[in-house]
Amino acid sequence: MSRRTIAGLLAFGLVVALTIGAALVKVPYVRFQPGPTINVLGKFDNKPIIQITGHKTYTDTGGLRMVTIIPDGPTDNLSLIQVMLAWADPDVAVLPKDAVYKPTQTSKQVQQQSAVEMTSSQDNATAAALSALKIAYRVDVSVSGVDPKGPSAGILKKGDVLTSVDGLRTANASKLVAAIRAVTPGHKVELGIRRGTAEKVVTVVTVPAADDKKASRVGVSIAQKFVYPFKVNVRLSDNIGGPSAGMIFALSIYDLLTPGSLTGGQSIAGSGEISADGVVSPIGGIGQKLVGAQRDGARLFLVAQENCAEAVRSHYDKNKLRLVKVHTLSDAIKAVNAWRENPNAALPRCTG
Repeated sequence: MSRRTIAGLLAFGLVVALTIGAALVKVPYVRFQPGPTINVLGKFDNKPIIQITGHKTYTDTGGLRMVTIIPDGPTDNLSLIQVMLAWADPDVAVLPKDAVYKPTQTSKQVQQQSAVEMTSSQDNATAAALSALKIAYRVDVSVSGVDPKGPSAGILKKGDVLTSVDGLRTANASKLVAAIRAVTPGHKVELGIRRGTAEKVVTVVTVPAADDKKASRVGVSIAQKFVYPFKVNVRLSDNIGGPSAGMIFALSIYDLLTPGSLTGGQSIAGSGEISADGVVSPIGGIGQKLVGAQRDGARLFLVAQENCAEAVRSHYDKNKLRLVKVHTLSDAIKAVNAWRENPNAALPRCTG
């Protein structure tokens, strides 16, 4: 056997050993890969994804697509070779595991959190869509717990709906909390409540807030619930969660409640968290979501303005997928309407 042959065999053996080692060595990283997109105007399990009862609805043959990513979970242990292959793929993002998950976080906890975020996203989307259509709805702020040693013990009960602070109606949870915090600690505050069908006013002596001794609290935890004049239900797989489909949910609800086709029969995608008052916030994984949207035929993509810098650097075909910057649901509606009438219309652009 020649020296060259021996050297070749040794080199081959070294490569094999290194490859096996890279496959066996575990590294603390998480991959984010493009996931499926879903036309929210379509069906899941042969039923409409968005079901509205109690109000006239309209059909749209186009698509409003929510986009997803596929992340590795907190208990997944990637090999070095898996991470190296992901680094080489422009469609995949790789982050340190401790930048994504807490050290003790489990897959079940992640799924539960995502489910809560999804439910909240759907509620906010409904509120935003109805507000855009000037359809009135109610926000109930109720007592979800009472500190047994706090100032409200024996006065407020779990389930009480808080309607006012010192005679002033409070529109939502944040305004109610702000009104209570504005009271000088140690002073009385009159709280309007609804208990069952009865309405009354109770008096509570405030105590200093834990985070600011000059602000007040009354020793209760609260929950906010939207009460709509008709039912809006969103049905999706339990495997899909998180808040990032909020804007697309809101657009879809708006579309279903208005005559005509918002999309003009075209395929539109987007991603962004939404608040009840229609503000669109940034989300993670925008690069992978753009790849998924283009793969599934979207021609327009609505991007939260804070995601724009990352979006324009992402790996997608800029000749096939147009990005539009939005800050509110109103921006999104205006952009889609303008694009439907003229695909070359001047629209707010994403810039790096």
